[in-house]
Amino acid sequence: MALLLGLGAVAPAQAAPAAPAFRVIAFYNGTWDAAHIDFVKEANDWFPRTAAAQNFAYTATTDWNLLANGGVDAYDVVVFLDDAPQSAAQRAGFERYMRGGGAWLGFHVSAFTTNAPGWDWYYNRFLGSGNFRSNTWGPTTAVVRTENAAHPAAAGLPATWTSAVSEWYSWGNDLRANPSIKVLASVDPVSFPLGTDPNQSWYSGDYPLVWTNTQYRMLYANFGHNAMNYSTNTRLSSTFASSTQNRLLIDGLKWLAGTGGTTPPGTFPGDSWYTLAAEANGLCLDARAAGTANGTAVQQYTCNGTQAQQFRLTPTTDGYTRIGVRNAPQQVVDVADRSTADGAPLQLWSYAGGTNQQWLPVSEPSGRYHFVARHSGKCLTAGGGTTTGVQLVQRPCDNSPSQSFGPTATP
Repeated sequence: MALLLGLGAVAPAQAAPAAPAFRVIAFYNGTWDAAHIDFVKEANDWFPRTAAAQNFAYTATTDWNLLANGGVDAYDVVVFLDDAPQSAAQRAGFERYMRGGGAWLGFHVSAFTTNAPGWDWYYNRFLGSGNFRSNTWGPTTAVVRTENAAHPAAAGLPATWTSAVSEWYSWGNDLRANPSIKVLASVDPVSFPLGTDPNQSWYSGDYPLVWTNTQYRMLYANFGHNAMNYSTNTRLSSTFASSTQNRLLIDGLKWLAGTGGTTPPGTFPGDSWYTLAAEANGLCLDARAAGTANGTAVQQYTCNGTQAQQFRLTPTTDGYTRIGVRNAPQQVVDVADRSTADGAPLQLWSYAGGTNQQWLPVSEPSGRYHFVARHSGKCLTAGGGTTTGVQLVQRPCDNSPSQSFGPTATP
């Protein structure tokens, strides 16, 4: 009688995800104003997905006493989503963290106060803004002017761009009179009148929206207030609807953490045709059976140099690209049915400008890239094993070898 061995196939071991490049802790209260509460909910969904795609760790907490007891010292960046420290111990702890070389990103209401002298260091010297002066209403987009494209947080931004919807604040202090404050972005005059209520609109003037204080590693962003139907508590807009604004946030976080900027347009190496081999198994992206029809599966296959394995990344907007195949350049890598689900399959489809047909190439220290789908924030993913013919899918970005692809230029 034969002895039966190997009753089941053993799945190949998966390499551990790479350690995060930096750590972010975000503080919030989430108890005042439905629009601010909704922004917090949205931020605490967007940031973890972005962290996975960009290789950083994100923790959200309502325990502001972590500022007082040194609980933030293990983090590279502190974020204030909808408030600022209130107790003397919290305030002293945050000032100690910043003076000790910490980094900070604040949104919208984190600068709001009508009593700036009550915490002079934070409102007058650190932020530089002083007291709240006025706001626009209702929440609207603004045309934003990039003022300092040399700063890592603003590098690669267009000269003007459209923000996501927000309520906008103005301040009692003249930020431009403070030599330590460097404005990175402000309201472009073409936005005026800004607001929908004639009594709460801006018709002219200078309104900085994003700035830094050169004495500290910090950024303040004026946005962070979603439009709401207050009677039904329903979100009517998204703070993360502008890909340009999102890139500013990502680049800003990376600068604050000391890891440089992110991936401005044109970072992928040249306007050539490339094979893309997965680090996990060495297999190449491939159009199944050299197909060119809509719905052709994008699979992993032994690298063979054929045109069905050669792809060109053509820029769309805001750093995103479409990935066209050489044997049918109008056919691009597409997430089937515009799905945002984990495991949604990839296929070829005629390019029509869909966000499910656009990918952000994110460079890795190894020289490889991972590719983030514009519509879902998930990564292009190869199969874990070495079996050829496995269709590629999108999955949450995890920095694993199955999401890391090495480009090789072809003639």
